[in-house]
Amino acid sequence: MDWKIELVPLPVKDVDRAVEFYGTQVGWNVDFDQVVTEGLRFVQVTPPGSACSICFGTGIDMLPDNATPQTIQVVVAKAEEARDHLRDRGLECSDVDEQPWGRFVTLLDPDGNRWVFQELPARS
Repeated sequence: MDWKIELVPLPVKDVDRAVEFYGTQVGWNVDFDQVVTEGLRFVQVTPPGSACSICFGTGIDMLPDNATPQTIQVVVAKAEEARDHLRDRGLECSDVDEQPWGRFVTLLDPDGNRWVFQELPARS
């Protein structure tokens, strides 16, 4: 049996700001952004090439009202390319952090959610 993670809820304080950040600034696909009913707005965003999306909005049961920011790790081909992509889009992110278990670039969104982009080490 396959087990696939396809959607991760992400707490945000300002939905419009989050759509602007992920869709325009980071450059990810805004797959869905709709007010479903009064008090329920659902947004789904997917990084290019990812089988897993993030969702946020208002009135979504899976998001507690005062949620603690998340840390989400994403595997990328090259840490420098991720860093350069983010910086070219005017975003502040870390330099490449070299570790024995990979190379990492970190980005915080406007709500304090932490994104860690990992280049996996070469496998022997």
